[in-house]
Amino acid sequence: MYHWNDPGSTPDARTWRDAFIDLHGESRVTLTETGPWAGRLEWQRSTSYGIALCGNVREEFVRQGRHIRADTRGVFELLVPMVGSAQVTQAGAESVIRPGTLALCDVDRPFTFAHAEDFVSTAVLIPTDAVHRRTATRESLAFDGTAGLGRVIRRMVLTLQEEREQLTGAAFDVACDQLLDLVGLAAEGAVDSAPPAQRAEVEAQIRRYVRRHAADSGLTVAGIARALGWSTRYIQDVLQAAGTTSRDLIRTERLRAARTRLTSPNWRHRSITQIAYACGFTSHSSFATAYRREFGLTPRETRQASAPPSTRSVLPVM
Repeated sequence: MYHWNDPGSTPDARTWRDAFIDLHGESRVTLTETGPWAGRLEWQRSTSYGIALCGNVREEFVRQGRHIRADTRGVFELLVPMVGSAQVTQAGAESVIRPGTLALCDVDRPFTFAHAEDFVSTAVLIPTDAVHRRTATRESLAFDGTAGLGRVIRRMVLTLQEEREQLTGAAFDVACDQLLDLVGLAAEGAVDSAPPAQRAEVEAQIRRYVRRHAADSGLTVAGIARALGWSTRYIQDVLQAAGTTSRDLIRTERLRAARTRLTSPNWRHRSITQIAYACGFTSHSSFATAYRREFGLTPRETRQASAPPSTRSVLPVM
């Protein structure tokens, strides 16, 4: 067991950056200094696990595919925010994490992590194979740390950080094993809620993701949940509270995309059937029925109404 940053030391930005990369893998780390250096990074690890407290610095951490190929770590990170907030982007999904939210992130998947100087967090570094032995999940997760199992996990992480220097290597590994057992239970089905204040944010994430991927004919609620790091049941609960369902939301976004294309000069040479398929529909008839129900017009009527008079009689229909 060993740790970096003696209590009385004052590391500079370069030392801080090197230590952060040593913990998390090859990456691009940008630090913005707005005054005397105050960055805090305290860490300890055994041959199996690691724990780090980090904060008091404005940082952008970017780990891309080329970094991962050059420095594969085989590690998940359980991130526990203590003060402030941070932005996390992974698998095309953006989220904000703050005290009360726990995030389990795969370090070997491209992601961006950014925060201001007021952010402080504790992270536990866990071998990927240890995560996979306890849960079937292969995705990053975010879940509630204010109640139930999530609250127990959060308390264990913070206690482990506070007491880490009093533990032998064997005791540290046993404590991390027990922590990971609880994380595995959470990942297998207990992660079905988030702080109430975060529901609006999660709903916005869902809508943005569906809007971006509406043309994917294979888009499902399970795929949305995997991409955003929530359980399928929680995604369904958030949408139900918003008065919709994943199926209705996907259909609505596809219809809106189709209407935009039907009225766009750039799509005028494409038939209505081609536009339907390009927007994620699997048949012209189902598209036409849904379109008329949503907008009160047929796709053909929408196209003809927006076309210049000289072209209305020659527009492709089917």
